[in-house]
Amino acid sequence: MSKTSELKKIKDEVVAIETELARFRIDNKYFPVIGEGSHDASIMFIGEAPGESEAKTGRPFVGRSGQFLNELLEGISIKREDVYITNIVKDRPPKNRDPQASEIEAYAPFLDRQIAIIKPKVIATLGRFSMEYIMNRYGLSFELEPISRIHGKVFDTEVLGEAVKVVPLYHPAVALYNGSTRDLLKEDFKVLKKLI
Repeated sequence: MSKTSELKKIKDEVVAIETELARFRIDNKYFPVIGEGSHDASIMFIGEAPGESEAKTGRPFVGRSGQFLNELLEGISIKREDVYITNIVKDRPPKNRDPQASEIEAYAPFLDRQIAIIKPKVIATLGRFSMEYIMNRYGLSFELEPISRIHGKVFDTEVLGEAVKVVPLYHPAVALYNGSTRDLLKEDFKVLKKLI
């Protein structure tokens, strides 16, 4: 089965999932946000959950934080279409609240399959929820610390027998409210450039 058809299968399953967030999606005429980008991407960016702009378009990182993500990618001369961008949770939580543990549990298997299909060399987590999930899931729980301590650091692990580097990053949305985080993110993105 091709990567495209395997990813399409995930999309169909997310569209059909029965969760509180899926009901919220249907009631508000939102779309699920599965992910987008190259199916052969070396770098996979993983956020936590879609916001309103994303749920209205079905595309990840298209609001203000998405515009900053685009700027960060341009800053290291990487095209957005050459990376893959997704979230752990594929449906928008009401009022952009943090995803709950039960929601992460319901949607994370889809993310695990996306990682297995795309086989990125680098997983860049955006925010603490995706950092905690990925590091716990892929054998790095002993390295976990607050994001303020480990942002921009590179951790080596394996996913299905393949070497993968995990780089925790601040979520671009944080930088919209905190100018110093903006500069930190720009520096941390330079680390990504060195890894590919």
